[in-house]
Amino acid sequence: MDRIDLFRIYARVVECESFTQAAKALGLPRSSVSAAVAALEQRIGARLLHRTTRRVSATPDGTAFYEHCARLVADVEETEALFRHSAASPAGRLRIDVPGRIGRLIVAPALPDFFTRYPEIEIDLSVTDKAANLIEDGIDCVLRVGPLSDSGLIARPVGELPLINVASPGYLAAHGTPTHPGELDGHLAVNYASPTTGRIEPWEWLENDMLQLRALPGRVTANSAEAYIACCLAGLGLIQIPAYDVAEHLAAGELVEVMPRHRAAPMPMTLLYPHRRHLSRRLQVFADWLVALLRRRLAN
Repeated sequence: MDRIDLFRIYARVVECESFTQAAKALGLPRSSVSAAVAALEQRIGARLLHRTTRRVSATPDGTAFYEHCARLVADVEETEALFRHSAASPAGRLRIDVPGRIGRLIVAPALPDFFTRYPEIEIDLSVTDKAANLIEDGIDCVLRVGPLSDSGLIARPVGELPLINVASPGYLAAHGTPTHPGELDGHLAVNYASPTTGRIEPWEWLENDMLQLRALPGRVTANSAEAYIACCLAGLGLIQIPAYDVAEHLAAGELVEVMPRHRAAPMPMTLLYPHRRHLSRRLQVFADWLVALLRRRLAN
């Protein structure tokens, strides 16, 4: 049994959490599956699975090894598929990481369209506002919003994400409606702390194409977009937010845009890939689909 077969068997055991179920899925005797995992553990010199009478689970080493195995097996299966089918039918598993609300509001609802086009691709979708490490976390593609600090990665610009200033009608009734940053004295902001660095972002706007910054007082600081918006809806202060994030609240009259001529600079959106000699066909088609989706929905 060659190494790819060992990797394929091990990956299926981890996914099924059972030697018996993995054997059934692979059409192999259970003894062959057990022997293959034992041979793999001996080959690499590490314990990959915790075994109990009810289930098996990956050890920390086994979890890390599984991520590499799954991607390698998917690459091999896709390469083989080039000769069995058309190159227009990419297959395999992708690990994708996107910011929280973009993932929930934009990407996840659109995935049925992607799977209709590419039914043989499977996606592990990570939705978080924290910056993921592509190499350490075994991620194939990540969407970043804002300036980049990564090096050694392939970057594909997607477009710009417009930001607007908003507040609740209740807040504006109590504090007045500012029409210019010079009228912000006496106003409160819902402060936003970066979930990665903890840094509180200042209020910003463009004045004659020059970036202006100002710290605003606030009673509450949030470190997620969900909490940031919720605090604004509760009347706790002004926020600066991507326009798509609050489109429904604006339409419903729950939030109001203020100082529309003094917005913050739009944030760049970028797709990042690990530095490889070539991108797999499945990653290429997903990236093309995602870029088209984001440009259609967000880059206004």
